[in-house]
Amino acid sequence: MEFNHYSVLLRETIENLNVRPDGIYVDGTLGGGGHACEVLKRLGNGGRLIGIDQDADAIRAAGERLAEFGDKATLIRSNYADMKECLSDIGIQKVDGIVLDLGVSSFQLDTPERGFTYRNPEAPLDMRMDDRQTQTAKDIINGYSEMELYRIIRDYGEDRFAKNIAKHIVRARETKEISTAGELTEIIQSSIPKKIQVTGGHPAKRTFQAIRIELNHELEVLKDNLDTMIELLAPGGRICVITFHSLEDRIVKANFKRNENPCTCPSDFPVCVCGKVSKGKVITKKPILPSEQELAENTRSKSAKLRVFEKSS
Repeated sequence: MEFNHYSVLLRETIENLNVRPDGIYVDGTLGGGGHACEVLKRLGNGGRLIGIDQDADAIRAAGERLAEFGDKATLIRSNYADMKECLSDIGIQKVDGIVLDLGVSSFQLDTPERGFTYRNPEAPLDMRMDDRQTQTAKDIINGYSEMELYRIIRDYGEDRFAKNIAKHIVRARETKEISTAGELTEIIQSSIPKKIQVTGGHPAKRTFQAIRIELNHELEVLKDNLDTMIELLAPGGRICVITFHSLEDRIVKANFKRNENPCTCPSDFPVCVCGKVSKGKVITKKPILPSEQELAENTRSKSAKLRVFEKSS
């Protein structure tokens, strides 16, 4: 199956990246290579793009798509959490721009055996972004306690019926192991009032999202590594982050704001004495959202938000 992924906010991201022909750029979530391809088109002699992705299918597909750019493109199978080490291994200490597109790719959603979606009832409960990982969604569904399931569905799925869903999952697995998307979806549907299901979108969407985030440690990886990525930027370099979930967006917004103004002194102090220095400035005081045209072309872009930070010169 071809690795398809509509690159959300593509034009807006590339414009805000301020690509220099001789610059070094990193796409930390390479996917199908859409953002990377547009960066490479703008690079001249001395320019370089490093693409990182933990998904073997993404690396393979992007490798084919970007082959025409030769040694200007370097692809590495890894998690962007290891960006600093990946760059150091190839002799790079600073870069001129970083892109993160945190969305699940269309390929991942549309490939049944990957188990990311509730839309294929026979799909296994997998959801791993990196198949070298041993734990799967099935392990979480059948192994987590009722309280743990409640916590992740409440916090990561933001589902008001989290408690009832967790209770029904635990009750169902006492009779039979839950192993397919269809089985889990039926359990979720039985946990949510019918009148809510009619108006509130697909009842399984939030729970599947929550399990995926928990399994792949998506929020922890983002929160723990934004500071490091900002440190990797050369003066004037920019980081562009596209989020698809309110919790992701809050993390990025708070981090950028803190890096712009890290001072912890009380507001009534006449001068700063904490010694914390600004790392740069937030370019997007409000997030950039998809255009009406993009929303019409790709409904999956509906929740996308782009935020941009520029390193101090």
